[in-house]
Parts: sequence; C-alpha cells; structure tokens
Amino acid sequence: MNGRVRIKFRINNLCSFPKTCCMFTKTDIERYFLAEKQESVLFLIAGIVAIILALVFFLALRSPFYKGAALLLLMVGFLQLLAGGIGYKSCDEDRVRNVYAYDMNPGKLQQEELPRMKDMHRHFVVYRWTAIAFLLAALGIIVFCRTHPSQQFWYGLGLSLAIEAAVMLGGNVQAERRAYTYIKGLESFLQKRH
Repeated sequence: MNGRVRIKFRINNLCSFPKTCCMFTKTDIERYFLAEKQESVLFLIAGIVAIILALVFFLALRSPFYKGAALLLLMVGFLQLLAGGIGYKSCDEDRVRNVYAYDMNPGKLQQEELPRMKDMHRHFVVYRWTAIAFLLAALGIIVFCRTHPSQQFWYGLGLSLAIEAAVMLGGNVQAERRAYTYIKGLESFLQKRH
C-alpha cells in the first residue's frame, strides 16, 4: 500500500503542473520534458502491444473480425512506435537546450522555444479533433456492422479503431494540458525579464 501511494505521488508530480504559475523555474522545464518522455515511453509500449496483438490476431485467430482488428492495430501500432520513438529521442536534447537557455540565453526561449511550443499546441488541437472524428467514425462502424455477420471484418476494424482513437485522444489531452501550462510558464518568465 505504501509503495503504491509513493509511486502515484511521483507520477502525479511529474505529469502535472500547478494551475497557477507563480514562478517559472528550470525545474518546471525539467518536469515538462520528463513528463513528455514518460508519455513517449507509454506510446512505445502501446505500439508494441498493438503490433503483438495484430500478429496474434492475424496468425492465430484468423476470423474476419480479428483480421479487421489486426489490420488497424498493425497500422496504428507502427505510428505509435514512430511517434513514441521520435518523442523519446528528442526530449533530453530539448530539455538540456532549454534549461541552458533559461540561465544563459533567455532570448532563445523567446525566439525559438515559445514559437515552437505555440505551434505544437495548435497541432494538439488538430490531433484532438482528428481523434474525436475517428472515435465517432468507429462508433458508427460498430453500430452499423455489429449485427451483420457478413460485416465482421468491419466490426473488428471499427472496434480496434475506437480503442486506438480513445487511447490517442487521452494521450493528446494530457499532452495538450501540459503544453498549455508550459507555454503560460514560459510567457510569465519572459514577461518578468522585460
């Protein structure tokens, strides 16, 4: 019990920022990029699990339902591996660069990091609505194909699309919140310096 509380406390501390930023510090930069790295690891794990499930569905179960589910799991699993790998690889470099800029060259935060983060935040909005559209499409496929035996391939595809869209939406919402808080922290730090 005590171990669970400690782990939960650490994860919550690493993955969230205070709602009001009184003072933005190097620790906030470290915390942001560490949380991004952790989420990248989760995407890597989700991608590996999706690919393994797809292979099991293709090779062992082989019914039209499982083939439909496998097709989508395979494609999305590779995308999750790609996104997780890129995120994981870049987090440490971004963290070091921005912690250094915080002390030695705050203008670099203004000229490079803040515009990069604002651009990333705009992309998160697009990703969120894309995931919602995929989730709605998946629900439509599920409702239409659920009771039709000849449409089991599409039913499996729709079900796996719904699951993956929900996973992507959840991850995106968390990343979007972290980015927003990080942007506000950067803005407050840069305003105080002027």
